[in-house]
Amino acid sequence: MTSQENITSLLKAVLSLKNEDEVQRFIDDLCTPKEIHSFTERWAIARLLHEGQMNYRDIASKTGASTATVTRVARFLNKERNKGYKIILERMGE
Repeated sequence: MTSQENITSLLKAVLSLKNEDEVQRFIDDLCTPKEIHSFTERWAIARLLHEGQMNYRDIASKTGASTATVTRVARFLNKERNKGYKIILERMGE
């Protein structure tokens, strides 16, 4: 399988999950605890950035992330064309 075929297969697998419990179980199998921590940290940063009430340094302090991570999340939230964070934040009403 090519890399793209593997990505497509993973995306289809995620889309097949039916509820929060199934997603949690899949993520727990798929990712290491450190990877899960990194994902949740980035998600917390995206939410705080989207709220717009804190500066990067305060967000880094609150989340325990580096300012480089906060800056990277901000770039994907505000400048990159993927808009993955924005789609979900808007869909969740955050």
